[in-house]
Amino acid sequence: MKNKLYLLVIFGLFILFSGNLSAQTPGKILKNAEKALGGAKALKAVNSWKKSGLITRIKDGSEGEFHAQGILPNYYHSLYDLNGFEIETGANGKSGWRRDSREGLRTLVGDASRDFQAEVEFKNLRWLDYKKQKAKITSGGQTNLNGKLANIVTFTNAQGVPIKLFFDAQTSLLLREEISAADAVKTFDYSDYRPINGVKEPFLMTAIIDGETYKIQLDQVIHNEKLAAEKFDFPRISGEALPDIPKLLADLQANEEKVEEILENYSFKQKTIKRELGKDGILRETETETYLLTFYKGNRIRRLIEQNGKPLSAAEQEKEDREVQNRVKDIEKKLAKQEAKALEQNSKDVPDEDGRRISIAEVLRASNLINPRRERLKGRDVIVFDFEPNPNFDFKNAKSFLKFFGKTGGVMWIDEKDKQVARLEAELFDSYKIGGGLLAKLRKGASFTLEQDRINDEIWLPTVADINLSVRVLLVKGISVNQVIKSFDYNKFNAEVQDSKIGDVQKP
Repeated sequence: MKNKLYLLVIFGLFILFSGNLSAQTPGKILKNAEKALGGAKALKAVNSWKKSGLITRIKDGSEGEFHAQGILPNYYHSLYDLNGFEIETGANGKSGWRRDSREGLRTLVGDASRDFQAEVEFKNLRWLDYKKQKAKITSGGQTNLNGKLANIVTFTNAQGVPIKLFFDAQTSLLLREEISAADAVKTFDYSDYRPINGVKEPFLMTAIIDGETYKIQLDQVIHNEKLAAEKFDFPRISGEALPDIPKLLADLQANEEKVEEILENYSFKQKTIKRELGKDGILRETETETYLLTFYKGNRIRRLIEQNGKPLSAAEQEKEDREVQNRVKDIEKKLAKQEAKALEQNSKDVPDEDGRRISIAEVLRASNLINPRRERLKGRDVIVFDFEPNPNFDFKNAKSFLKFFGKTGGVMWIDEKDKQVARLEAELFDSYKIGGGLLAKLRKGASFTLEQDRINDEIWLPTVADINLSVRVLLVKGISVNQVIKSFDYNKFNAEVQDSKIGDVQKP
């Protein structure tokens, strides 16, 4: 009887212990992985890395040299050549690009750019500061991976890009990464770990990229070698002459005034979609609002017409219309006051704190423009360039909006013929304080994307804006903003705002 009782106790402890093993939290799994790789201190001491070896394409045995390097947080470059077919990718902290022997050289755009930037940051930073990055980690349970029991953790960054991680349940070493790549998934399997400066690095990788399977056998891994930032810039392989950039910006600013005039003849709808990254790592819509936008004597009028996918009730719409009429009256009073004081102000401008319209060309004066190149976007010839904060810019005496934009960097596409912005991707390179930081502080890493389309063969107008930021308010409260703003249903009109009618809402 005692023996049976003893066996039952042992069996129960075994079940309990096994259950605890399989029920590890994702945070615990990552902590164990840090220890297995050498510890958080050793991992954080790596500021740059460089790898080289032999790459083999499995289907035909083609071989070539493989080179990859990175600088924290978001610089990356890789290059390999298989029987004369080259594939090269890079990110310089502002834009991502790819070059291959089939499609040539191009700047990555949209989901491809977003996913590649997420991959680059993860390769450099891993998961070590995921909380500061506003990323989420979730458990995916366990699975058998190539004969080994693996714990699954999904790392989802603030933009909602998931990276699926598989850790050896016994050694806690990373076995596999599955990374989003636009409409596909990249897979990297890791093995043959060896210590480099106290950090274990995988010297054997199996990668599935663009449907092809490769084996990468490294022969060298170097940490903290000084790497030139220029190594990561967009390659200059074209001899085609570029336009004069200062003149291009001057034309851009002059054109913006014409654009404002044309825009006054348009009404359009704008839908704001608020999103939130849940604890489960899923990016969900939480609230939507749709507005009808018109212009009245150079001033923008917004009229709410839909909330959370439903049109306003008659009473709500009546209230909203009254507010619009009050807005029109306020504009009339303001214009009358300006006229009475004989102020010479262009009524077409959307004023900032100094009564002047903010122009993109003006904003770029606070930036260094680098890597100009010619490309094609949406069937149009465009000039593309990266921009970054100008260290010599006079921030002390600059207007507040220039102080903000002077801390951003990114990439811009300008339609060469129309001299208008077709696309903009930007990121806040340094924290921005409002009221000296007492009122609010916009945290480093905030990202902004603006996509425009050519409307009626005369004007480029916004279609999608993606905003992702974190702000601390009044030194205490932290707020995360994750929104997509869709502008659509552009129509010319001649009537003033009082006579504009609200039709059925057309969803994008």
